[in-house]
Amino acid sequence: MGTIELEKMEFFAYHGCYKEEKVVGNYFLVDLKFNTDCNPAIRSDSLSDTINYLEIYELIKKEMEIKSNLLENVAGRIINRLYAELPERISNVTVKIRKMNPPLGGKVESVSVSLTR
Repeated sequence: MGTIELEKMEFFAYHGCYKEEKVVGNYFLVDLKFNTDCNPAIRSDSLSDTINYLEIYELIKKEMEIKSNLLENVAGRIINRLYAELPERISNVTVKIRKMNPPLGGKVESVSVSLTR
């Protein structure tokens, strides 16, 4: 078993409860971590024997493009989609989504939500 991580994927999206967030948008950083069997790829050195990072990135990008009120909703959708697309190949998925410079009325670098399944 091995762990694959995609870290600090940056997206511009329109997630938030406030009207302004839905119009102006914001930057988000997404981290993904999951376990998978790496032994076939170790033996073959072939992309077909592992999980293609580009496909994972594109899946996350599509979910980030769907407007949501809550980061919990976005993170949950990402996890659900990963398990739907790769049901036998992944386990212990953790998604962390950070909203950069959230509109909280003060200087806050980010807020984040992490979900694990």
